Amino acid sequence: MAIDFNHTILPARDSAASAKFLAEMLGLPAPRRWGPFQMVTTENGANLDYMDTGGEITPQHYAFLVSEAEFDEIFGRIRERDLPYWADPGRTQLGEINRHDGGRGVYFQDPNGHLLEIITRQYGSGGWNP
Repeated sequence: MAIDFNHTILPARDSAASAKFLAEMLGLPAPRRWGPFQMVTTENGANLDYMDTGGEITPQHYAFLVSEAEFDEIFGRIRERDLPYWADPGRTQLGEINRHDGGRGVYFQDPNGHLLEIITRQYGSGGWNP
């Protein structure tokens, strides 16, 4: 039996604005509403479902594997919006990207503080292991 990741729920202060941000940043189709969710669908059919919350948001981490060309496009949008970005999840390397496994990677935040990561190589695919 094949098992595929289907969806996850991201708490948001404004689910419509948050989903729009993610879709625009990643160059994905516009979000669509389903029940209380604003859904962003990736190329492999997985959904990131933003849901409004009035409570405290505990930031989560979401990583996306992208091509080199997509990285350039997304990174360009990060810089166009003057968003802070980091080479590491601990956010100690501000304004830098990483080169793990012979690829490129960068972290930035969505409007709710969720840490988004784009990488061009699967971790471990190039032998890098800190």
